[in-house]
Amino acid sequence: MEQESTRAQQLTARSAPVYTCMANVRILFALFAAALCAQAGEGFTRFQLDKDFTCEGADAGDIDGDGVIDVVAGPWWFRGPQFTQRTEIFPAKTFSPEQYSNQFFTFVDDIDGDKKPDVLIVGFPGKAGRWYRNPGDGSANWKESVCCPSVETESPTWTDLTGDGKAELVCSNGGKLGWYEPDRAAAEKPWVFHALGTAGSGKTFLHGLGVGDVDGDGKKDVLVANGWWRQPESLAGDPVWELQAAKFGGGGAQMHVDDVDGDGLPDVITSLAAHGYGLAWFQQQRAADGKRTFVQHTIIDKPAPDTVSFSQLHAVALYDMDGDGKKDIVTGKRRWAHGSKGDVDPMGTPVLYWFRKIGAGDATKFEPRLIDDASGVGTQVEVRDINRDGRGDVIVGNKLGCFAFISGAGPAPPSATTSSTTPARTP
Repeated sequence: MEQESTRAQQLTARSAPVYTCMANVRILFALFAAALCAQAGEGFTRFQLDKDFTCEGADAGDIDGDGVIDVVAGPWWFRGPQFTQRTEIFPAKTFSPEQYSNQFFTFVDDIDGDKKPDVLIVGFPGKAGRWYRNPGDGSANWKESVCCPSVETESPTWTDLTGDGKAELVCSNGGKLGWYEPDRAAAEKPWVFHALGTAGSGKTFLHGLGVGDVDGDGKKDVLVANGWWRQPESLAGDPVWELQAAKFGGGGAQMHVDDVDGDGLPDVITSLAAHGYGLAWFQQQRAADGKRTFVQHTIIDKPAPDTVSFSQLHAVALYDMDGDGKKDIVTGKRRWAHGSKGDVDPMGTPVLYWFRKIGAGDATKFEPRLIDDASGVGTQVEVRDINRDGRGDVIVGNKLGCFAFISGAGPAPPSATTSSTTPARTP
């Protein structure tokens, strides 16, 4: 296939590419140059970890316990800080870009409580979820356990929904929204599914899903395109949560909750259509009678002169990218979501952007900053502080390969003083 679309058009707000590295190994690695660091948008070093299509989501964690963050993408974990050494987690398989992979999402976390980061894989919507136990000795082919018989929705989320300090897999199963919860003492056994919604609240290819405290009561709620499910006072007995109707676009990607304008009311951030155009934040307003409404503020829309626009925003992350205390947005174009002839503008430039939050109150804006124009996103885009410089680093897996974009001049050297196994998902 054609690996990149034409770059003839200039992209608005694009910064001049900077940073190259490892010049002293260019000759030795000439045939593998795409896997080494290269030019990227201002402030980032670009690593192409793999040129093959193996996954549509990647993550990071200190897999080998050496104090340096590694990247997990496809069947491999790539050893930091240079990511040139890779080890197989499960038997490798590559896919044609016209196909779907068996790895839509990758989550790195200590699933069995042994203090070593394991890997949770979610495949095609409706297929089983599986996790791989970290052997802790750097060896390949980790033990696989099928944990979830069916993981539905197109944006399942690994997060602490219940408030017990441990993550659960929020998704749907059998047409009902809910979450899978592992028994940490026996995580190899099938995980228990807890339904939160009624029949029809979820579906296999549901677009748009998120977790956050919408009403400010200290409990996380579950968001979908047509509203949010309010977490009840107690989860004992798996009660049905109450749906609060709202309109958050037509069904995008991951949905996030943050007080964007600083008025004390949590707002919602999401793409508007996973296979179309649009990115927006929804300002929460509360009337005297307590009724909550949401006003849409569009960040990017359909193509127009002198504006940044791209389609297929199938993955959205929220992270303080520049360390200024404000959460920014990271998203991009998913390459060939339904093949080379499907959806809107399938051959468009596969861009990756972060949108810097500036201003406050009614003057709040998100300013586009280009990270890359030859990668885009998959169904997942993750942001971590991999080199521990206080800024966000971006990890992507999609039909163009697997990538890491490291902030600043590049990765930090190994340090015996650091011990974090998995960089935080929420800054």
